[in-house]
Amino acid sequence: QAEEELREACARQALQLQEMGRRERLLRADAGRAREQLESFKSQVLQACSPAAAGVAGTAGTEQQVIEKVRQISEESQQSQEREKCLQEELSSRLLKEKEVSENVEVFKKSLRELQ
Repeated sequence: QAEEELREACARQALQLQEMGRRERLLRADAGRAREQLESFKSQVLQACSPAAAGVAGTAGTEQQVIEKVRQISEESQQSQEREKCLQEELSSRLLKEKEVSENVEVFKKSLRELQ
């Protein structure tokens, strides 16, 4: 009976090892696909930032240039958003003033009609 239990335990462990091997192969395949996607993304970024640099995607200098370009674009985007916010505030202020002037003109017209 002990021998039978030992065989069953060995069989269970063998199945567990097979399952672990299968999972490891799946993880390796997933990691490989992730690496390919990263390289593809990196090439796309390089090409978008500098089409001439796309051919030398592996060089550290080019990668640094891309990082700097992405930073520059990010800063420009932030500045544009801040500028847009200022322009929106200025527009709101002018619309408010225009409304006040329009109301004053109406009051003036009404007063003028009453005087006539």
